[in-house]
Amino acid sequence: MTQRLLRGRLLSFLDAPQSIDDVTAYRFEEDGAVLIENGVIKASGPYADVFAQAKDDVVVNDHRPHLLSAGFIDTHIHYTQAQIIGSYAAALLEWLNTYTFVEEQRFGDPDHAARISSAFFDELIRHGTTTAAAYCSVHKASADAFFAESHRRNMRMIAGKVMMDRNAPEALRDTPQSGYDDTKAVIAEWHGKGRQHVAITPRFAITSSPEQMEMAQSLVREYPDLHMQTHLSENHAEIAFTKELFPWCNDYTAVYEHYGLLGPKSLFGHSIHLSEREADAMAASGSVAVFCPTSNLFLGSGLFDLKTLDERDNPVRIAIATDIGGGTNYSMLRTVDEGYKVLQLQGQRMTPLESFYRITLGNARALSLDAHIGSLQPGRDADIVVLDARATPAMALRMETVGKLTEELFLLQTLGDDRVIAETYVAGEPAKSGMAKS
Repeated sequence: MTQRLLRGRLLSFLDAPQSIDDVTAYRFEEDGAVLIENGVIKASGPYADVFAQAKDDVVVNDHRPHLLSAGFIDTHIHYTQAQIIGSYAAALLEWLNTYTFVEEQRFGDPDHAARISSAFFDELIRHGTTTAAAYCSVHKASADAFFAESHRRNMRMIAGKVMMDRNAPEALRDTPQSGYDDTKAVIAEWHGKGRQHVAITPRFAITSSPEQMEMAQSLVREYPDLHMQTHLSENHAEIAFTKELFPWCNDYTAVYEHYGLLGPKSLFGHSIHLSEREADAMAASGSVAVFCPTSNLFLGSGLFDLKTLDERDNPVRIAIATDIGGGTNYSMLRTVDEGYKVLQLQGQRMTPLESFYRITLGNARALSLDAHIGSLQPGRDADIVVLDARATPAMALRMETVGKLTEELFLLQTLGDDRVIAETYVAGEPAKSGMAKS
């Protein structure tokens, strides 16, 4: 197979940066290259060294002076909410009942699910996101449409058919048994097909009866290598309602704990209002708290206390995500920019290095997929984003005074959006420019 060589300024993280001056946490090459073969990174480093390993017929894509990074990773997103982004509501439960539960009923139609899936993946690629953990609707057809489109594009994706059997419109309810059966069918059809990963997905405790939670527990026991994703402690009214529904549990996290859903491949969207006991349980189990800043601000849910969770004696694993459509932008750059502001309001800091670590290697680690994605190390999937810090007139003007990599990263974070994504490579193939031509 023909090789492809990408040339540009190379940024790849090796570990979590401990400060804005931590040069040991990443690798940077002013004139670097990535050599790709069969969708996988064969070599990366200084251009001269990498080019020397290439075959005579290598295809060279010269992206200088742009920055090459691992593709961005989104750890919590609802593809079925693509058409309700920016819908006006006071808070979470009103938003769900007014918009989400109405919109998601449309995904019982396979043609609608297929159309929205295609548009959804276009947006991910446009914004440089190459892997995401997504929620489908309660309909098996919605998961089939999602995975069919992801597989067609050869993307590494995580998704699941939502399980919900109460406190939702009848058209959005399954049963404990049908939710279990449909999830098993999705697993059989899609998990491990190409680059697809199926997640066990009880929406949240409010919409799953104890009987359905037991079925989710059975699935987790039967498929211990699969991801489990749900929502936790996003909103005070949600927390109070959950306690009414599960009075034998002392707190919200205890519900999931009771049904054996905590664990190192368990993703808990939001996790804003955790008690010390809940944080201890999350940390002890290796569960992941997913920070969704644009959604938390938009719905007025609260401020995620990242540094307290991250810097405790037994830290909680943390990921960051858009949470489309409660979230307001597909861009992981916009997401870390709003995350930066959320932390600023609490007297906390997130350096530009930390921001870019979190949306690449950090999120890959949170998904337990860092052996495949999240860096430009040899052997990793060739999911790569090309970043242009001069993409807009305002950015080009600011770049005239930028002298450090960290300043450039902060500019990309602060003013960047889909326009700074010069190209998105998926398994070594140019997907953004290819999408424009298709």
